[in-house]
Amino acid sequence: MKRIFTIAATALLALSLAGAALAAPTHLNVNIASLNRSGEHGSATLVQSKAGVLVTVHLTGNKAAQPTHIHAGTCGHINAAPEWPLHNTVNGVSKTLVSGVTISQMLASHYAINIHKSLTDLKDYVACGNIAG
Repeated sequence: MKRIFTIAATALLALSLAGAALAAPTHLNVNIASLNRSGEHGSATLVQSKAGVLVTVHLTGNKAAQPTHIHAGTCGHINAAPEWPLHNTVNGVSKTLVSGVTISQMLASHYAINIHKSLTDLKDYVACGNIAG
């Protein structure tokens, strides 16, 4: 009887761990909306890798270099200090590996991808997208 209980408990633990591994997201799409009548909008794709999260931003409406970050908070209530810097969005594209983090960790709290107007105008935000599952 004790052996059957041990086998059953081990099997349940294995299934639980397998289910948790399967439940972890490996891909997430984020809609990026225009802010402050900029007309800039687009999307971001987050892809989980062993090294971290690859964040690719596609934005329409501006060709200049635009600082792009992941901030704590939501688009309506964002923390001014970036949580994770991303490469500048240039010609509408930014691609960055955020090392040492998972999509699950990003989803466990409130984060947003935020795009600034330009390298010389960081106070004006032109687009934002909430990271949500």
